[in-house]
Amino acid sequence: MKSDREILEGCRRHERMAQKFLFERYSGMLMGICVRYATDYPEAEDILQESLLKIYLNIGDYSGEGSFIGWMRKIVINTAITYYHKTLKHKHYVEIGDLHTGEAGDGSFRDLRFTADELQKVLDELPPGYKVVFNLYAVEGYKHKEIAEMLDIDINTSKSQYSRAKSFLRKKLDNYK
Repeated sequence: MKSDREILEGCRRHERMAQKFLFERYSGMLMGICVRYATDYPEAEDILQESLLKIYLNIGDYSGEGSFIGWMRKIVINTAITYYHKTLKHKHYVEIGDLHTGEAGDGSFRDLRFTADELQKVLDELPPGYKVVFNLYAVEGYKHKEIAEMLDIDINTSKSQYSRAKSFLRKKLDNYK
């Protein structure tokens, strides 16, 4: 198996074997990111494919400073956000009157154990807008100001989407077990 440096240099020279090694080494981790943002597995595969293409085409832009994995993660996240914007008009919207604000439950689910599959199933039920904001804030660690700029929304929209996502998740997890 080649080192990351060898894979990087091979990809910069557009060598197919180096691209194959990059795919084999990182596609699982990158797919994990895609799944968090997608509404289903085929959509996550589309996002991964588009992300890998961008990585292969732009690998010459990677300066070598900072984490290579971090550089790829950023491409995948940005690709997922772009994909979200492109498909937004086809997504199901939740009517504002159907939403219930406020905190759901008493947090009792914290004592329960959930498998990764159970948690992913509940996360997949989030409406698309909630899911993107929740992932960017809670998983990726972006601030609401950054999220607002990335998604071209108001900062308060980001905060309310995150709050509603938490409430939605609490309610689902309380009912799950």
